[in-house]
Amino acid sequence: MSNKAKAQPAPIASEHTPLRARNVSFAWADTPLHWIPGDPTATHTINVLHLLLPAGERWFVHVYKQILPFIHDDALREDVIGFIGQEAMHAKAHDDVLPHLRELGLDPTPYTAQVDWMFEKLLGDRTLPPGRASRWWLLERVAIIAAVEHYTAFLGDWVLNAEALDRKGADPMMLDLLRWHGAEEVEHRSVAFDLFMHVDGGYRRRVRAWATALGTLVFLWQRGVRFFMENDPTLADGRASFKELRRAGREGVLPTPGAMARSIPQYLSRSYHPSRHGSSAQAIAYLAGSPAALAADARTAAPGDGARTTGGC
Repeated sequence: MSNKAKAQPAPIASEHTPLRARNVSFAWADTPLHWIPGDPTATHTINVLHLLLPAGERWFVHVYKQILPFIHDDALREDVIGFIGQEAMHAKAHDDVLPHLRELGLDPTPYTAQVDWMFEKLLGDRTLPPGRASRWWLLERVAIIAAVEHYTAFLGDWVLNAEALDRKGADPMMLDLLRWHGAEEVEHRSVAFDLFMHVDGGYRRRVRAWATALGTLVFLWQRGVRFFMENDPTLADGRASFKELRRAGREGVLPTPGAMARSIPQYLSRSYHPSRHGSSAQAIAYLAGSPAALAADARTAAPGDGARTTGGC
């Protein structure tokens, strides 16, 4: 297996869009614990995002601030700075959901403490001698982020098209959070991969990082679903089951295992480029009508207005 791809994957230029952070906010007082009515399994499977993303997105930002001096392409550097701003906002938005879960009787602290440890200790900075060893660990983490972003873009594209969530009567505030976030993941889906290709691009590292990312995501996600189901105060016998996950996939309120499996060879293809999957036009169209994004734009346009506007549907 050659370490370098024979040619740089070709992006679709029309899919590129300038990136900016949107200072969104959401009001959770009226959002129920099971915000997909009658479906705690699907609800809590998606709720795991609130447990993983705050620590994960802050870790992205931390790593990317370290890699900035190694970027020698002005356009890519601008994209990375826009990416950092969006990811920081994603972390805050999902973190703000956690107090509401506590109010509803589900304290996520035991699980989020484990996630924080993983990103801060296991994947965090290491005391390494300057030079080759330190650069190796930085590039390894950049490659892991590129692989994770493949899956966040997949989920972003899925939630933008998941009409079953609307048909099931999913809470509009939570849907706007997920679709605002999903749209920005689609919007910036190429940045992490382009950065990896710019600073390294080694195919062996890409495959190794993909395996690490996928294994970690599967491990953390199944633990998160089990944590939510077992600690949900409204469930007498809350247990997660693969049968229920498949049922939710068939109903369209979760991604199907088949769709997730088909995304694997996409990323491992030597001709892969994120711009070939998902639609920037669809993402931008959603952001143009997102209640939270519109409220954020209104606050930006009128900074002297002290009123706090929240997103809603």
